[in-house]
Amino acid sequence: MDPLTLDVRPYHVRHEEPFDAIMSAVASLADGQDLMLINSFEPTPLFAVMRKRGFASTCTEVGPDEWHVRFTRDP
Repeated sequence: MDPLTLDVRPYHVRHEEPFDAIMSAVASLADGQDLMLINSFEPTPLFAVMRKRGFASTCTEVGPDEWHVRFTRDP
């Protein structure tokens, strides 16, 4: 199953906090579906929040202002 992709970079451009959008995306995931978050920086504080919700994460810097973070439910 393809991950649900959420690009939060536009939120930062508008000086908005994307946390609610991220949590809404998490709530809408199908069973077994991952969340692919695209961000302009490594969202370190989010890792602990997602870990408490049962998600592991892998983070890759794609470019100077582009990070891809895949959140996968821990089995």
